Amino acid sequence: MDRPAFSSVLELLKPITWFAPMWAYGCGVISSGIPDSSRWPLLLVGVVLSGPMVCGASQAVNDWYDRHVDAINQPERPIPSGRIPGSWGLYIAIIWTLLSLLVASVLGPWGLAAAVVALLFAWAYSAPPFRLKENGWWGNTAVAICYEGVPWFTAAAVMAAAFPDWRVITIAALYSIGAHGIMTLNDFKAVEGDIQMGVRSLPVQLGVDRAARFACAVMAVPQIIVAGVLAYWGFGYFALGVAALLLVQLRLMATFLKNPREKAPWYNATGTSLYVLGMLVSAFALYQSQ
Repeated sequence: MDRPAFSSVLELLKPITWFAPMWAYGCGVISSGIPDSSRWPLLLVGVVLSGPMVCGASQAVNDWYDRHVDAINQPERPIPSGRIPGSWGLYIAIIWTLLSLLVASVLGPWGLAAAVVALLFAWAYSAPPFRLKENGWWGNTAVAICYEGVPWFTAAAVMAAAFPDWRVITIAALYSIGAHGIMTLNDFKAVEGDIQMGVRSLPVQLGVDRAARFACAVMAVPQIIVAGVLAYWGFGYFALGVAALLLVQLRLMATFLKNPREKAPWYNATGTSLYVLGMLVSAFALYQSQ
């Protein structure tokens, strides 16, 4: 059996997608209030686990079970193009899942439990019988939780070796909710293929324009709440920082809403970057509170 080239395997694992959970893990480390110098090995292992390992595994699982849809929407991808031949896509997904669990065991019970949850979501998102991604409400929720909430919570728990402070959980949960809107941005490029294959993404269910407005609202409202709770907790300057970043996002959203299908990648590169900067600002506010 032909073996895939390393470059094709790396493409399958999609390094560009690793950023979000790695960033969330970093925010969790900061929000824990534990100096990095005291537990830096946990920081490094956690970043590798959240990005290249768990997120990489989820991408492999998704591409294997989406190979028929990708043959319509993106036939140049490694599996439909034949650069990853036979059942190698499935083999890689299984191997990477097992390796992720092995790496997670280094982080102790908190890290291992979080990895199990994230990997279960990853398989349930793409694989039958659940295949959560066939409904944009459930699929986007699962990805948002795993990309933002789980890494943030895990990092805070692992660094402190204890259940995180309730304020850390509150902020992580709010940014997870907002990430649901970010996940919707990725669905605008595949509307035709989703319709043909019966995938009920939000642009398919709501229509492109309504889905775009909904995504913007879901991204904006949690940030408004974050700014409010930070101000209530006495972190006024940090609250102003989150609010300022949101104001710029609102201006960018106005441009995005004029042509959601064309502007979704542009907004992902601009508005989403400001969103994650707000996460960092919030993490530093929580660091001050510890």
